[in-house]
Amino acid sequence: MTRSSVRGSAQGEDARQGAPDGPEAAEGAERAEGAETALDGAGDADGGGGGVGDAAGGRRPGRGRRARRVLRWSALTLAVLIVGTAGAGYLYYEHLNSNIEKDPLNLGDSKVAAPTPNAAGQTPLNILVIGSDARDSEENQQLGGARETFGSTPLADVQMLVHLSADRSNMSVVSMPRDTLVHIPKCTDPDDGKVYPASEGRVMTNQSLGHGGPGCTVATWQELTGIHIDHFVMVDFAGVVSMADAVGGVPVCVDANIHSRDAQGHGSGLKLAKGTHPVKGEQALQWLRTRYGFEDGSDLARAKAQHMYLNSLVRTLRENATLSNPNKLRRLAEEATRALTVDPGLDTVKKLYDLSNELRQVKPERITMTTMPNRYVGARVEPTEDAEQLFRLVREDIALDGKDAEKKEPSREPEAPAAPDGEIAVQVRNGTRTDSLGAARGRADTVAGLLVERGFDRALADPSVLPSEERTVVRYPSADLEGDARRVAESLGVPASSVRRSTDVSGVTVVVGADWREGTAYRAPEADDTTPESAEALNGADEGACMHVNPAFTWS
Repeated sequence: MTRSSVRGSAQGEDARQGAPDGPEAAEGAERAEGAETALDGAGDADGGGGGVGDAAGGRRPGRGRRARRVLRWSALTLAVLIVGTAGAGYLYYEHLNSNIEKDPLNLGDSKVAAPTPNAAGQTPLNILVIGSDARDSEENQQLGGARETFGSTPLADVQMLVHLSADRSNMSVVSMPRDTLVHIPKCTDPDDGKVYPASEGRVMTNQSLGHGGPGCTVATWQELTGIHIDHFVMVDFAGVVSMADAVGGVPVCVDANIHSRDAQGHGSGLKLAKGTHPVKGEQALQWLRTRYGFEDGSDLARAKAQHMYLNSLVRTLRENATLSNPNKLRRLAEEATRALTVDPGLDTVKKLYDLSNELRQVKPERITMTTMPNRYVGARVEPTEDAEQLFRLVREDIALDGKDAEKKEPSREPEAPAAPDGEIAVQVRNGTRTDSLGAARGRADTVAGLLVERGFDRALADPSVLPSEERTVVRYPSADLEGDARRVAESLGVPASSVRRSTDVSGVTVVVGADWREGTAYRAPEADDTTPESAEALNGADEGACMHVNPAFTWS
């Protein structure tokens, strides 16, 4: 995908965003079905990118033993797997590198600090997988349809956050529906310096891609979730069918006969009989883009079908040695690298191969696919309180499958010891406001006074900022203040896990959360580290998952 395709025309974007979402409007439905193909781009790429990775680095992938090694993986994207494939020496390697499009990681002004390493010095890895609906080439146009949108600004119609745990024992995936209402932050185009102002009110999250490129989608995710994102991988329509063919048939299940086509001709065209069937090539593309016919016909059902496919793909690649033909692997490497846009941290085959090595360490039974908990707002959706719970689990590197060993507080010492209590400057903010309750009056003053009584003479209430924080936290901007922040937290009884580095503050800052709306004794709430049921978690080893077919789209 070219950088110019990300920009497109503002007029095209306006027209597409103005169309209603759903079958009630032909144009909107056709546009939605075009967007569904983007899901294939990300979906197919998601599943297959790592398996071929073992054949990279100049090895000859045609030998059976090495092919079997190739398939012992737990990667997320087919693209990441395939681009690890070896070529024919250095020149071919450089040729593949030149295929890969590159874009800056984050186009927003605000940053989210990377997570603190665990006691072993390990940190999690967060990758945002973006599926673009770009129709910037003849091939993409044929796959995506909707001829009237050719060359217009693409949308980030597929967004998946892949979280690899610090110890590389488990992987969590969070999908965000394309029509989620969010605030898009101010983003600056890296090519021409054009500034896209922050959105006025909430808009659909898929518009973020048109605000300078995928780096604005990254900025939007970070602002919404508070999760530091290390990399992004963006894919378009091109090469999806070929990559799906490479792995052979991937078993999928429907609980009734399905034909994804309505009276107006809208739908992916998927036609399957009840039961489990292997799909590949264009049929795999149809499965991943199907919205009409699965459950309520929404993006939520489509995400669930995508998760089932990806989990099945992981299991298939681990169990079968189907990618043993070196010429096929070279063609796939060509397809995959041409279909990718990545951040500079992933801009070579070697870097993508290293990523596939990281991902393949996770076994299917430790992979958890989820959809961001949401509720309808008209035809759109918005995150719920359960979504924040899910985001917190990812931020704190807590496995969504509930199989984490008991986590202990970090034992490492801060880089700089704490200053004497009376010399530590502390700001206190009232963050007790919630969706249903206003801010509790006077909380910043009360806690600042409490700190002064305990010897922190430079503690002051900051009434100018009224954030909303579920739990009381102590933030600090730089490593030299970590010791001070820990000391303040200790004096208040705030656990070390709630001491966080953040560039949103200029000094040690206590944000009194909704869990401390009254009194002077802080009691940390008992942590609920369970994955919300509304996230509809699907385990990677679940072979019994089956999509429910809408009776209006069945046949006999």
